Amino acid sequence: MQQKGVMQIIEWEDLDKRKFYSLGVFMTLTTRAGVYPASLIRTRLQVQKGKALYSGTIDAFCKIIRAEGVRGLYRGFMVNTFTLISGQAYITTYELVRKYVSQYSPSNTVKSVVAGGAAALVAQTITVPIDIVSQHLMMQGQGEHLTRFKAKPKRMLAASKRKLTFGQSRDITVQIFAADGFRGFYRGYVASLLTYIPNSALWWPFYHFYTEQLSLMAPTECPHLILQALAGPMAAATASTITNPMDVVRARVQVEGRSSLIETFKQLLAEEGVWAMTKGLSARIISSMPTSVLIVVGYETLKRLSLKDELVDSRHW
Repeated sequence: MQQKGVMQIIEWEDLDKRKFYSLGVFMTLTTRAGVYPASLIRTRLQVQKGKALYSGTIDAFCKIIRAEGVRGLYRGFMVNTFTLISGQAYITTYELVRKYVSQYSPSNTVKSVVAGGAAALVAQTITVPIDIVSQHLMMQGQGEHLTRFKAKPKRMLAASKRKLTFGQSRDITVQIFAADGFRGFYRGYVASLLTYIPNSALWWPFYHFYTEQLSLMAPTECPHLILQALAGPMAAATASTITNPMDVVRARVQVEGRSSLIETFKQLLAEEGVWAMTKGLSARIISSMPTSVLIVVGYETLKRLSLKDELVDSRHW
């Protein structure tokens, strides 16, 4: 019988990679579709001045639904689906770096911190240009006066006889390049790294820590997947709270076209006080907690379904 409090971790070498990647794409797309509205609301809350447009997460949700319909919650989603590439890069980097670090340290915490940070670095390098375009699209509609770039109305795109699928995305992309060149697609890159590397490096060790603590408290026969599904959002709430100030700065830099992290931070404090650093936190937690449940359940199930045939019967879940 497995020792209580010790969770079996499926490592990279235990996986059938063909199953892992084919199932992984579906899992990532499903997760992103589920949490995208909360990400859009978080971006609008962080970019607005004070409470000029929305008073909070629920208010933003209701106003967007009334003014823009359900489609308003998915502005920029089509271009955001390209982050599927970064999702697969994240998973691969995390598992490979974890395997590499295990040669030098048996500590699960050390492996999680280093692998989580490295995975975020690789993923953000791919994601930031996509996020730049996606965030400007998120701000169209009620929040378009807060962004530098305005997408052409769909009727104008239709009149030009172009397909509408990526019409506005193409329009915003052209405007960004015309105004800022290639560097415009990496505006806020450092802020993104300072947000997501710590967030990822914190999430994984907190996830394993909470999982082990829950395992100690739970009955022996309790399925591990349930404990992991509880540990995921707990880790997400912890990591999100710690890194939210930099996430606010990142959103302002990317959407408003600022160039200085320090000046943006100072201006936020001067104009809106220290509470500005909590902007979008509730939306971020609302987004990250269910995301973590979906990611944990999906990812742990994905790994179990991707186990090499000879290892299936050797694992107890």
